[in-house]
Amino acid sequence: MFSETTDRKSYITGMLKEDDEDFEEEDEEENRAANRGNISAVLSVISSVVSGFLRNWICLKASEMLNVPSQSFPAAGSQQRVAPTGQSRNKVALKPGHSLLDWIRLTKSGRDLTGLRGRLIEVTEEELKKHNTRNDCWTCIRGMVYNVSAYMDFHPGGEEELMRAAGIDSTDLFDQVHRWVNYESMLKECLVGRMAVKPNPALQAQTEKTESTHMNGLSVPSPLRQEPLPTPLPAKDHRPRYDWFQTDGTVNIVVHTKRKIPSAGCAVVDLQDDILQVEMLLGKMSYLLYWRLSSEVQGRVDVQTAHSVGKVQVCLHKSVKDKWTKVGQPLEHHDTFIQCKDRELFYRECVLVSKTDITHDTQVLRLQLPPGSYMQVPVGRHVYLKTSLQGTDVVKPYTPVDQKLIPPSQCSAEMGSDLHLMIKIYPDGLLTSHLANLPIGSSLSVGGPEGSFTMRILRDVTHLYMLAAGTGFTPMARLIRLALQDLTSIRKTKLMFFNRQERDILWCSQLDELCSKEERFEVEYVLSEPTDSWEGRRGRIDACMLQNFLERPEDSKCLVCVCGPTGFTELAVQLVRQLDFSEEEIQIFQG
Repeated sequence: MFSETTDRKSYITGMLKEDDEDFEEEDEEENRAANRGNISAVLSVISSVVSGFLRNWICLKASEMLNVPSQSFPAAGSQQRVAPTGQSRNKVALKPGHSLLDWIRLTKSGRDLTGLRGRLIEVTEEELKKHNTRNDCWTCIRGMVYNVSAYMDFHPGGEEELMRAAGIDSTDLFDQVHRWVNYESMLKECLVGRMAVKPNPALQAQTEKTESTHMNGLSVPSPLRQEPLPTPLPAKDHRPRYDWFQTDGTVNIVVHTKRKIPSAGCAVVDLQDDILQVEMLLGKMSYLLYWRLSSEVQGRVDVQTAHSVGKVQVCLHKSVKDKWTKVGQPLEHHDTFIQCKDRELFYRECVLVSKTDITHDTQVLRLQLPPGSYMQVPVGRHVYLKTSLQGTDVVKPYTPVDQKLIPPSQCSAEMGSDLHLMIKIYPDGLLTSHLANLPIGSSLSVGGPEGSFTMRILRDVTHLYMLAAGTGFTPMARLIRLALQDLTSIRKTKLMFFNRQERDILWCSQLDELCSKEERFEVEYVLSEPTDSWEGRRGRIDACMLQNFLERPEDSKCLVCVCGPTGFTELAVQLVRQLDFSEEEIQIFQG
């Protein structure tokens, strides 16, 4: 076991002031990871083309095949998503009778949504291109072709956005906007069939040559062998590593991340039966350890983090005090270091243990992770709640908050066993109304964490400004705590908080208390529908309001964070740009 010996503020400050060389090396590691992924993708395509025609077509008939695990994705259409400026997603007002619940009802009505009367076909690229109109719209996502004509009026992004995918392979477009959506479940009644594989002539010649050496041509040839590429040695090896040791009663896995770890932590551990996953979220990168354990262990895990030296120790408790020769059998993706966006999303079942009213329509839900799970959610990241409603998986991202705005150290997110989610309940919301009526003790699936916000964004920042509307406050809550408790380089943290009425202000008393105690923090409330007794700012966001709020002292480095509904976010970013703030000085949590 090991203990923390360095003052927290000093190591956080040191972490943000690392040499440029360290950041360049991390970028090189990300590029190398991307290159390795590209090589793997090429080999995968070669293998799939060669063996694709040998697969049994009947597999398309099995509905289970469509339950492809969702890929990780920072939800571009949510208030919890961190996105580059200029990549907003427009939402439209849906017609009455066209909600998600109405779509679910339609898919279960028995209506033929494909136009093929239940047949599944193989679709060529030429055939796909023909179906590119409003009333005859096919699109391909990850090799599966769907007729989305009936979904036009139900799409939250509107017809125009959906028509961008008409007649083409829209996988990349889908991933950019809402890869977290469980499209397999939502569009399963719209499935036309599988996209036909178009053989490469050169590859086909190589395949025929290889197949001629096999009996009856039935054996699947091995992929073309790639010559190993020379890998230049980096100035410093940024790749994490691990080792392990054991005592009579425990097995201990120690991960050396080779970088300082923020106070919010970076470890996500899941023990389910004899399967152990240990993931380190390190900026944009993810390091994963994945085993089938050698012997039986108890169902709980203990995790300790030495932030300043970058070590995380996971302790397993043996069921039988015998000697292990190894941790276990490595499983797929074990000991891999790739970009977070390329890591598959993992869900675990959590228990709802309490609900706390924050305002008349907003609650904090406390979820308890299973005994074998431990989750440290980095600042600016979100998780996904998933539940099945009327046979369809409904998924939505939420940014965790701490139990309080500035919690006692013993109640911090470092504990790792609970999640607190601040959720606004919408009367007509499919998921939120379900959550409002969910009894204590119920289970909810939680996936993630996900997101692209990193500590690098805050490097050398002296003035942190936050523009939040409604529940767009949730990503800001832990950012405020980080700025005031850990980042001494930030001289001023200011929040401008927009709401309709005074009763809508989240954690108002805690914000006021913090403002009175901390001279580096200021908060300003703006109400669009105030009562006559309101003495604060009134109206909506405008240039004059921001010009007075966004100070730029000499020798300062500023960062403006924005989060709220789409209309608010787009207008706020436009106004901030007009005040000569650069793209690097604007950080959007997309609404």
